Amino acid sequence: MVKIKLSILDQSVIYHNSTAKQALDETIATAKMADRLGYTRFWVSEHHNSTFIAGTAPEVLMVKLADETKHIRIGSGGIMLPNHSAFKVAENFRMLETLFPGRIDLGMGRAPGGDRITAAILNPSNDFSEESYLRQLEHLQHFFRDTAATQHGPVIAGPQAPGIPQQWILSSSGGSSLIAAKFGMGLAVARFINGQAQPDIVETYRKNFAASGQLEAPRVILAVAVLCGETEEKAAQMRKYLNYIHLQFEKGNYQNFGGYQAIKEYTFSPVELERIRYNSGRVVSGTKEQVKEQLTKLAEDFDVDEIMVTTIADNSIDRKRSFELLAGSFEPGE
Repeated sequence: MVKIKLSILDQSVIYHNSTAKQALDETIATAKMADRLGYTRFWVSEHHNSTFIAGTAPEVLMVKLADETKHIRIGSGGIMLPNHSAFKVAENFRMLETLFPGRIDLGMGRAPGGDRITAAILNPSNDFSEESYLRQLEHLQHFFRDTAATQHGPVIAGPQAPGIPQQWILSSSGGSSLIAAKFGMGLAVARFINGQAQPDIVETYRKNFAASGQLEAPRVILAVAVLCGETEEKAAQMRKYLNYIHLQFEKGNYQNFGGYQAIKEYTFSPVELERIRYNSGRVVSGTKEQVKEQLTKLAEDFDVDEIMVTTIADNSIDRKRSFELLAGSFEPGE
């Protein structure tokens, strides 16, 4: 059986009655813990216009995380490329690669990381088209290879580093998997966003993969929400909280929702229960034995050897324990 590598995606969630500073401090502490426990990667996300998530600038936060850790790869999960200038992304990640050579991942996506109005404010020229996204990805490769130029001469994205960060495309659909294949980048399947994502996404990627200067063979990460509890009761409690959060996200509500006690007696409506059932594939929950069994099956079904977990809980103790239980179950890094 293939040994499964474990990684973490952190969204810097702001707990009820907490602050953004406390959320970011927890992200830093979680990265240090993940480094110690043998996780492979630690990625941070980009979200906007939310009082629930403090992670708005992964490229800035990554500097602190890489400096506070020793071995684990630090990355973006992801940079929402249409929100940015491809040139500036190249400069930011070349700076990171220069400071922390061989440890930087550039995960990219084309979702807005919030609502479209905020995305338009971030980048007024954003037309949300796939054509523009592909053009940005092409430009980015030229900036990383020092082959960019205008009629006035070369355009160099500095600082120039011996290597470039590993590039990954975040995908919850077949379309993005084709983009990852075309550019010869790694593929991160975001099942924690689309619970209906199936192994054919990976099959499409592998079938169409074109070797690049970075990757000679396809590489895939499966990303899923994981809630690991000491008991089934604790895991069920964590699952109810996350189900509630997911329902709020679907309604376009990204603000603070209170803690578990605020929703403990909440009764889901028939319509909400149907949505929870539909989204059940986004989440794996249970005791460490149950979670290991489910993740092992997912890894086999999707033909991957690395799983990235994201864990949203209503308190730091449960969240930290979930990562510890998971690491103890799989023993990553050995």
